[in-house]
Amino acid sequence: MEAYKTEFIEFMVESQVLKFGSFTLKSGRQSPFFMNAGAYVTGDQLHRLGIYYAQAINDRFGLDFDVVFGPAYKGIPLSVITTMAIHELFGKEVRYCSNRKEIKDHGDKGMLLGSPLKDGDHVLIVEDVTTSGKSIEETYPILRSQADVNVVGLMVSLNRMEVGMGGTVSALEEVSQRYGFPTAAIVSMDEVVDYLYGREVQGKVVIDDSVKIALDAYYDTYGVK
Repeated sequence: MEAYKTEFIEFMVESQVLKFGSFTLKSGRQSPFFMNAGAYVTGDQLHRLGIYYAQAINDRFGLDFDVVFGPAYKGIPLSVITTMAIHELFGKEVRYCSNRKEIKDHGDKGMLLGSPLKDGDHVLIVEDVTTSGKSIEETYPILRSQADVNVVGLMVSLNRMEVGMGGTVSALEEVSQRYGFPTAAIVSMDEVVDYLYGREVQGKVVIDDSVKIALDAYYDTYGVK
């Protein structure tokens, strides 16, 4: 596994973004882990997060795109920090863009924050995690209504590796199949579990035998087969 991936896994735990225990998800599922990207709150955390996104995007998609788009609301800071990190790491100048939940009817009117979209723009979408594809379902039509853009891919921080709404493939794969662009994650839960099982982070074993048993049981029920 690439060094930045193992660093990112430890970073999620240290930032208390990725936790293990018992959590009731919005879907009603009882999950042995929970990820909350809203827990990245400091300047250093946001700077590092942008760096990890930029590294993963370069590895998976390259840098042949013009705009980083982040769906409201959590995608807004993600698009900003990723744009900055791409410039910092690779010297590549790209624009950031996000949507508003409500159309603004004064000043800079419209649905978008940041850069306007232009016909022919190549757009890379960033999100924290995709569990159902609902945010893409909402924002993809907005992208397409603003200009004749080409979406080159979607990058999320964590692939939960759970079946999506269709019940056969992951939510990320469902998005790819539905909209026709590739999807990827900085890390998958397979990689997280492989790396953290029996390993100490900040002096504590994060995934011990009991947590591993709970994870295995969860994925026996909800995991991608």
